[in-house]
This record gives sequence, C-alpha cells and structure tokens, in this order.
Amino acid sequence: MEQLNSLWLNTGLYQMVWGQGLMLLIGMLLLYLAIIKKFEPLLLLPIGFGAILANIPGAGIAEGTGILHVFYVVGIESGAFPLIIFMGVGALTDFGPLLANPKTLLLGAAAQVGIFATLLGAMGLTALGLFDFSLRDAAAIGIIGGADGPTSIYVASKLAPELLGAIAVASYSYMALVPLIQPPIMRALTNEKERQIEMVQLREVSTAEKIIFPVMLLMLVALLLPDAAPLLGMFAFGNLMKESGVVDRLSDTTQNALINIVTIFLGLAVGSKLMADTFLQPETLGILVLGMTAFAIGTASGLLMAKLMNLFSTNKINPLIGSAGVSAVPMAARVSNKVGLESNPHNFLLMHAMGPNVAGVIGSAIAAGIMIQLLG
Repeated sequence: MEQLNSLWLNTGLYQMVWGQGLMLLIGMLLLYLAIIKKFEPLLLLPIGFGAILANIPGAGIAEGTGILHVFYVVGIESGAFPLIIFMGVGALTDFGPLLANPKTLLLGAAAQVGIFATLLGAMGLTALGLFDFSLRDAAAIGIIGGADGPTSIYVASKLAPELLGAIAVASYSYMALVPLIQPPIMRALTNEKERQIEMVQLREVSTAEKIIFPVMLLMLVALLLPDAAPLLGMFAFGNLMKESGVVDRLSDTTQNALINIVTIFLGLAVGSKLMADTFLQPETLGILVLGMTAFAIGTASGLLMAKLMNLFSTNKINPLIGSAGVSAVPMAARVSNKVGLESNPHNFLLMHAMGPNVAGVIGSAIAAGIMIQLLG
C-alpha cells in the first residue's frame, strides 16, 4: 500500500498545479492553430509541443540538464539559432524587387515606426503603474512590431530573457495572423481609387547588382551600427551564397536542411520558456496587447508613407504595398497582392510588394541593432 501511495505521490497528476494545467491547454491550442488552422505551423507546432513538455510536472525537461533547457542555452541564450535562421532567410530572399524600385526602401523604414511607438507605449503604461516594464523590456516588446520572429527572439534573449516566451508567441502569432489583421487596416486607410492603382513593370536587375548589394548593405550598416552586424551579416551572407552562383550546394543546404533543423530546435527551445510560473503573469497580457498595437502601427505607417510619397511622385505607388513594410516575408506581400486584386483583377502587386517586404527585414534588423547598442 505504501508503495502504491509513493507511486501516486510521484505522478504528474498529483504534482500538477492549476497553472501547469492551463499551460498544457495553451500548448494544445498552439498545436490546434498549427495543425488545423495552419497558422505558422513550422514554428507554432514545435513551440506548442515544447510548451507541453515544459509543463509536465516533475519531468524537469526545461530545467537544469533537461534537453529543452540545453537547446535554449546552446541555441537561444547564445543567440545562435536566430542568426542561423536569418542566414536561411537571406538565402531565400530576392533583392531584385527592392533594387528595381529603391524608393520602396522608405516603406520598409516607415513600417518600423511601430517598434519605437510601442517602446514609448510600454514605458507609458509603466509610468501609469499598470505594468512594470524596464526600458530593456519595452525595447524587446517593441520589436514585435517588425513582425520578424527571429529578430524578436534575438533581441529578447539579449535584453529581456525572462519575457522571451511571451514575446516569441506574440511575434509568431501575429505573423501567422497577417491575413486577418492587415486587410481591415489597409481598407480603412486607402480608398477604392488608390487600391486600383496599377504599377509599372519592374526593370530587370543584373546578377552583378544582386551580388554587390548584400556586401555593400553590410558594410554601410555594420560600420555605422556594429550591433546590427550579427543579424544583417548572416542575412547578407545567406543571400550572397544564393546570388553568387558558385556555392549552390551550400545555398541549397542553407535554404532547406539547415534552416529546417534549426527551426525544430528553436521552436522547442522557445516552448521551454512557456512554463506556468514565468508565463502566467500580468505582463504577458500586456505584451500581447502591445505586440498587436506595434504590428497595427507598423502596417498603418507603411500605408501612410506610400500615400505621402504619391504626393511628390509622378509614377504612383499603390499604397497597399506599404503594408508589406513589416518583415513577415512573404506573407505580407501576398496579402497586399490579394487586397489589390479584390479592387482590380488586373492588378498584380506581389513583386512590387516584395520590395518593401525585404526592406522591412533590413529595417527590423537595424532597429534591433539600435536597441541592443543603446540598451544592451
């Protein structure tokens, strides 16, 4: 009888507290969103499963020498996983649309307004006594507005590791919800005539331009802002492997096997930070609300910048591509194209929207570098 009682006392059911039970349900919700709703499944599935593993009472998988904690220390605490993901994203990126229409760089820059506006908002809520965010916390939360998961994780690991779980979930959730969040904002800030604007065909960009650009981008930005060098360096290196055409095997590995392997470990490591005692805090709700605000402001800023540019331009820009200034590649560009087709079935904006979309990736990396340099 004593043995049975001892066995019962050591079960997860006996040791479970309400918070762990709730987090197990949240983990299952993330799996539902990934599998059934197909919201960013490549990351929500491992994050959700990691959350379930991390909240099994008595298992210790996300603590001490537990395997998920090892993944976190090796890959996220060191900053390695987000940087490798950025290298893979670079290898998948085509700078052609941006080089063919360089002024779309301004749209990507404008969309980063959401990052800094949310930083101020977080500090304002702290001043009002609603939350207790430090300046470093506010900076890490603001990066969510860039809609760039790896950048959000990288900045959070440097500035606010205790908020990593909430920031990662918010960032990837809003990336997945781009098709739901952006269209209402796009329709509210543009009229039917603006949405029908057809843009001229992009010029053909030479191979030499595509090879030179990532090197020049890195040199110009990194020399002025060294803390942006890790993110932009990996991004530029991945792109150079693709465009140079001399290391196809390395480029193919980076685009496929490497980024896929690291994505698995990154998702599980992020999920390990969704433990009940750290995630179920009032600050988590604040992060989710501020993250949504950041994303909405970033979308609106890109749209308004496009409208402003049209006041001084003869070749009009369809303002819808401004919403692609957030760096959810390529989903935001696809949403711009979809909303444009609704107003004009002959209006194909996808390649035009890829310009600000890629610029948004660059912009969020630069914003991250500024945050780390000032507050790290």
